[in-house]
Amino acid sequence: MNQPKRYLITSALPYANGQKHIGHLAGAYIPADIYVRYLRAQKRDVVFVCGSDEHGTAIPIQAMKEGTTPREIIDKYHVIMKQNFDDLGISFDIYDRTSNAIHHETTQEFFTYLNDRGELEVKETEQYYDEQAQTFLADRYIKGTCPNCGFESAFGDQCERCGTALSPDELINPVSTLSGNTPIKKLTKHWYLPLNRHEDWLRNWILNEHQKDWKANVLGQCKSWIDAGLQPRAVTRDLDWGVKVPLPDAEGKVLYVWFDAPIGYISATKQWALNTGNDWKPYWQDKDTKLVHFIGKDNIVFHCLIFPVMLHLHNYIVPDNVPANEFMNLEGDKMSTSRNWKLDMQDYIDDFLKKENGGPQMADALRYYLTTILPENKDSEFTWKGFQDAVNGELVAVFANFFNRTFVLMHKLTNGKVPRFHNNIIDEKDKELIAEIESAKPRIEKLLEEYKFRDALFDVIDLARKGNKYMQEKEPWIKAKQVNAEGAILPEVQEQIDNCLHVCLQLCANMAIFINPFLPHTAKKMCQMMKVVDKMLEWENAGKTKLLSVGYSLRAPELLFRKIEDAEVQFQVEKLKKGLAQSKMEQEQNKQPVSQPSSIATTERIPEDKPEIQYDDFAKLDLRIGTITHAEKVEKADKLLKLQVNMGSQIRTIVSGIAQHFKPEDLVDKQVIVVANLAPRKMRGIESQGMILTAEQADGKLILVNPNALAENGSEVR
Repeated sequence: MNQPKRYLITSALPYANGQKHIGHLAGAYIPADIYVRYLRAQKRDVVFVCGSDEHGTAIPIQAMKEGTTPREIIDKYHVIMKQNFDDLGISFDIYDRTSNAIHHETTQEFFTYLNDRGELEVKETEQYYDEQAQTFLADRYIKGTCPNCGFESAFGDQCERCGTALSPDELINPVSTLSGNTPIKKLTKHWYLPLNRHEDWLRNWILNEHQKDWKANVLGQCKSWIDAGLQPRAVTRDLDWGVKVPLPDAEGKVLYVWFDAPIGYISATKQWALNTGNDWKPYWQDKDTKLVHFIGKDNIVFHCLIFPVMLHLHNYIVPDNVPANEFMNLEGDKMSTSRNWKLDMQDYIDDFLKKENGGPQMADALRYYLTTILPENKDSEFTWKGFQDAVNGELVAVFANFFNRTFVLMHKLTNGKVPRFHNNIIDEKDKELIAEIESAKPRIEKLLEEYKFRDALFDVIDLARKGNKYMQEKEPWIKAKQVNAEGAILPEVQEQIDNCLHVCLQLCANMAIFINPFLPHTAKKMCQMMKVVDKMLEWENAGKTKLLSVGYSLRAPELLFRKIEDAEVQFQVEKLKKGLAQSKMEQEQNKQPVSQPSSIATTERIPEDKPEIQYDDFAKLDLRIGTITHAEKVEKADKLLKLQVNMGSQIRTIVSGIAQHFKPEDLVDKQVIVVANLAPRKMRGIESQGMILTAEQADGKLILVNPNALAENGSEVR
């Protein structure tokens, strides 16, 4: 494939309704920044855009919580997020905001273009309306009793107690959060994007054109949505906060935030072009532009299905890749803002980026650890002990150690200058390390091009590890003890020392180039110590072994990183626990008594919550997908069925007590979730090799727990 003429790289627009945590940082911003810095080092034409997402119901709801206005909320958090990204080295070409006039104009133009060409549908539906407030109610402006658990303050989109996704129509005794009154149903008109019209185009574009180069998790989610059948999606909603619908018969309506937010990439590009005197159009309309979206997995449907349809209909380019990441957990539990179990970017900055605590190098320390645990293919976990081990055991003990040892020995044994290389005494160890330096470039380059950032970083650190091994085998400090009567190092020995330190110094220069996309502050500091300009960091210099000139004086060594102390780790863990305890106490104080709703029959059984477990407890379970190939009743056992389950690599016999709920013939070819590491147990003389998962409904009947989409037998369930 030919190299694109230009690149447009985007990171998901963060909601300007609160602080953002390191899970967000790892999901969409650090991977994008690594890729962009690599492209810039390649001297490619690249624009990196992002900005604050400032519309939708989350903003006015946060304003109500803080007793202020939506405008004050977005102004407050936009500034905080922009500064956080800057402090942590995220190098956007522009960080814009969707409240700007240029964004409103761009979004309205987009809507008008689609509407005028008949690409939108108009429908009338009944929605909840607050007569006192004289407004239609978005789902978050409605509260009621959850039909699942009986919680009396569930929102119209989700119950925050049991986590069930809801619609306003499902709530029992709904009330408006604006007036406290019971809302009425009233007809309202809205515009819809008929995604169902574009299933064939999406299927061909995603599942055929990108079958080999997109991540499996992205392809899987897209296929699941398409196979289930796409439905028209509302483009407008009744709300007073957002981009106004540009039609005379749409008063009181705004464009839905899912429609407006991704257009923020386009409006940000326009603003960048105005700021720099460039033309924005080639970046969105020229087929020779490579568009890449960096997002978390919760945004896949918007960036891989909905926004591409919008772009396609507008004759814009569609994304070349969407390397979405999974989620990052924290100390054995899912990050949660509501439970205060999180590490905000601002908290890390406050605790580690002050000059006395390490300054900008500690931004790189966080970037390093997050990159090593990027959730590229599955959920990962941040722990403070893991952070300490990564910094102390890898950055300090391997990478920085090699750089520091080289500079210390150079000043001690070659007068602080780059020694010459004596070709007449080159040995196999010299040749091996030189070959490693030269071969690292294409290997790291390929990994970066394929968005495999963890593997690429491992290769960079491994290069330093090989440098340490080479130096340890050469032992220049031991050789330096071989002196003549005047105390001077023997000439033939000095030549060996020269060769060793010359190769090590050339490796140091290469390490700066390779580490630059990942740890930009570190690369810059290395350049300062080598007394070279940042131009040396250009990718064309990678793999070369004559970057530092013979006889050139270099600065005295400085430590690249400091160690993370045990006390710091303990402080951060305790801080997390205190935050969680405080959150629990506040929730208990604000908890409303839950009464059994009258519309739920008293015969229904609502199971009590079981004791809380830790992530490690859950991780012990090995859950696998299997397909039932045969089912029969167990003789003289009314409740037992004997099942043969295809687990991919093997067929297992499982005895299950579900005979009173299922006919054997109805189970054949059904996919189920199996607890695969349950100890075997004999039942009626039959050894059962696992357990299938079922769910008990309120009336006592069982249903199978099975995957929403067809999965390969043996697939792990997480």
